[in-house]
Amino acid sequence: MATPTTDQGPVPTGTLTMYTTTWCGFCRRLKSQLARDGIEMVEVDIERDPAAADYVMSVNGGNQTVPTVVVDHPEIGRHVLTNPSAKEVKRLLGV
Repeated sequence: MATPTTDQGPVPTGTLTMYTTTWCGFCRRLKSQLARDGIEMVEVDIERDPAAADYVMSVNGGNQTVPTVVVDHPEIGRHVLTNPSAKEVKRLLGV
């Protein structure tokens, strides 16, 4: 009799925060690509959170560019990415 396994592949090691807007197509695409791989994230709408909008502007040369993604990883530190690929985000998460 085979033993069931729950191994779904590598588990993300870091945390992911994605700054978005409701109308951003690039944000929707990245969210769906990461969700398809079971990657959870905290989503922050910069149009509803002025402090988040200020943060996004501070890391993007004064622009409210989304998606802005923050990956906090215990081994490699914090990385801020603007409009990254799903592959780049997964690499930083260790997936």
